[in-house]
Amino acid sequence: MSSDKVQMAEAGDKAEAPPAAVSFFDPALKAARRSVFFQWGRTVLLLCVFILCILSLFWAVQFQAESRFPALTVWVVDFDGQLEPYRNETPIVGPAVTDVVNQILDSSSEHLGYTIKSPAEFNNDPWAVRQSVYDEHAYAAVIVNSNATALLRNAVTNGNSSYDPYGAAEFVMISARDPTTYYNYIIPFLSDLDLAVRSYFGPRWIQTVAQEGYNISKVPQAINPAIGFTSIDLRPFAPAVITPAVSIGLIYLIILAFFNTPFMMPIHIQFIKGNHPPLKIPQWLLWRILSNIGTYFCLSLFYSFVSLAFQIPFTNPSAPDTQSANNPNAYGHGSFVVYWMLNWVGMCALGFPCENMAMIIGLPWSALFLIFWVITNVATGFYALDLAPGFFRWGYAWPLHRSKLFPHLSQSTKLIYGSRRGTPHHSLRYAFSHRA
Repeated sequence: MSSDKVQMAEAGDKAEAPPAAVSFFDPALKAARRSVFFQWGRTVLLLCVFILCILSLFWAVQFQAESRFPALTVWVVDFDGQLEPYRNETPIVGPAVTDVVNQILDSSSEHLGYTIKSPAEFNNDPWAVRQSVYDEHAYAAVIVNSNATALLRNAVTNGNSSYDPYGAAEFVMISARDPTTYYNYIIPFLSDLDLAVRSYFGPRWIQTVAQEGYNISKVPQAINPAIGFTSIDLRPFAPAVITPAVSIGLIYLIILAFFNTPFMMPIHIQFIKGNHPPLKIPQWLLWRILSNIGTYFCLSLFYSFVSLAFQIPFTNPSAPDTQSANNPNAYGHGSFVVYWMLNWVGMCALGFPCENMAMIIGLPWSALFLIFWVITNVATGFYALDLAPGFFRWGYAWPLHRSKLFPHLSQSTKLIYGSRRGTPHHSLRYAFSHRA
């Protein structure tokens, strides 16, 4: 019993009963209803405007992406007849490929950013073209081999039954850089280019063979398809279990970093409140920074353990940059530690803004910041910024885009899957199929 009630009892007064409940439309609630309606309407309006503005960022990142397909650069390098000992051969395969590419560029149809390059720009070395693709200077390359015409002519003149049409040219790519962009756009367009080249070259080649009277009974493949493209994916995006670690799993990384604040704040506040002198604010803030770094250190380790538990490869040997390889690891058994450290740094970059906003705007507004933080990071981290409107250039600085350096490791995969001398441009996708 409170002291007030004791005093009332001593004075013989009776405690007042609580007021009786009334209906929603009781005149006594008029002021309260007005206040509640106003605050409810204001809050709903604020949330509606927030949804319109923030969700628009996610939709906008893919708005009219088709108009920006030329930003997906594909180099076309014709070595046909350009190198010894094939300089005396009049090339016909290479010119056919470049003719088709020029027709595509001159057309009004959607196309990739085909750019015809001279072999001299690569010191007449096809392997240098592969290295440039690996180093992300271009999304892909179309290479016409120096012996393309020579082997084709030899097949029909000498009846070389071992002739392989797909040795004439090659597509070089690195799908681990951005599997969504490659599988949705680049690979389908390259397939169309393959079909267009064979449709252009085939009739002309048949006329040539017919006019010169070659015996092709032993090498029908030298007539149909005559030439083709071998697809070389320097770092295929595989296995499928990698996908969560470079997509939705990164959203969980943001959420885990965000919930550090509500779980840890009651612990931190004990330095300020209690039956003891309060801790100096600068030292309290320093404690929070250091303790958060330690928390992220532990959380990122167990987050990384999930990838390890589901057998994402972290112990494979490395592989040369210019050769196709499945899941090579740049640092051998140390690749998991590199992956963990990248997740740790990424969690710090994602978590501290959440911590700061929770202190500045408090609840429930910090929840809105979480939505903003997730959407802006996903929009700039899960989609190729080369296809996004120029407004999204700020996305290159956003944590998830840089952390997705986790599989290139979105430079994590290049660290986990790749050679150490390469300098990845951006991405964690490479961590699982690239090398750094």
